[in-house]
Amino acid sequence: MTFVLMLGSAPMATQAADWPRAFDALVAINNAWRVRPDWDFSIYPWDFPQDRIAVPAQHQALVTEAEFVPAQNRYGGFVYAGATMAYTAAYWVLDALRPRVLAVFGCDMHYPAGQTHFYGTGTPDPLRNDITLRSLEAKSVRLMVMAALQGCAVVNLSVGPSRLLCPRATLSDLAVVRPLAFDAGRVAQAQAREAALGYYAPSGRYWEDLSAYDLAAIDRLDALWLACLP
Repeated sequence: MTFVLMLGSAPMATQAADWPRAFDALVAINNAWRVRPDWDFSIYPWDFPQDRIAVPAQHQALVTEAEFVPAQNRYGGFVYAGATMAYTAAYWVLDALRPRVLAVFGCDMHYPAGQTHFYGTGTPDPLRNDITLRSLEAKSVRLMVMAALQGCAVVNLSVGPSRLLCPRATLSDLAVVRPLAFDAGRVAQAQAREAALGYYAPSGRYWEDLSAYDLAAIDRLDALWLACLP
């Protein structure tokens, strides 16, 4: 697969309703399936309200924890990757669809006062006090590196403030964007630190034993990932 569009629920997400189908697959996070009827995959967490779950047509599929937990584990797990649906969906895309370009829109994790989501006011899930989300920026760098290691570029189609450090792009750029250039030595250091810490929770429910994690160690790891940018 070449181009995947991953759509979030920021107020700007509705702009994508009028976009041409310039991508091979559309992955909608949580409520974002409402923006366009031609979504291919709707991904949502275990506690997503039942009355908001999309009803898939024959060519569409729902993606739940049964699929995304094993996928995220193959990229190191939730503690290292970041346990919010933007990152979880992105790692599932890398694992299941193997795109050349992952283009993200409406997933900036920036919540100004007023309307926070295209459907009104939602919960700013990425901003909760969580050991896996202490640096959203570091998690975005890790995602880009993991994508680049399999030949995939991750770009942000949004134009406003963003916690993602992904390069900005437009739909017309997708044919020419390239994977992140990173410092291989520092990536090796970050991966070695992850292995040494051993912060793995195969079930995905890392919160069941928070005493197993050292916040200072996680902060140092995040700093290592941030240092991987060229």
